[in-house]
Amino acid sequence: MIDNSYSSLGLDDLLANDTTSYDYFHALPRDVQLRVRRRDFCSFSEMSNYVSELRRARRGMPPDIL
Repeated sequence: MIDNSYSSLGLDDLLANDTTSYDYFHALPRDVQLRVRRRDFCSFSEMSNYVSELRRARRGMPPDIL
């Protein structure tokens, strides 16, 4: 059964094929892992940038403006 809220073929492929992404993802706290899964990133840089934004938000720092 597939739960559409966690459908993550892109992320699953990334984690299966890139050990850096795999290690990084599994070192994250569970709540952050769930947020990353919902976003379904396809690259390490996208995933790590998103996690950095989450960390800044938790510290009360404004996000980077692109």
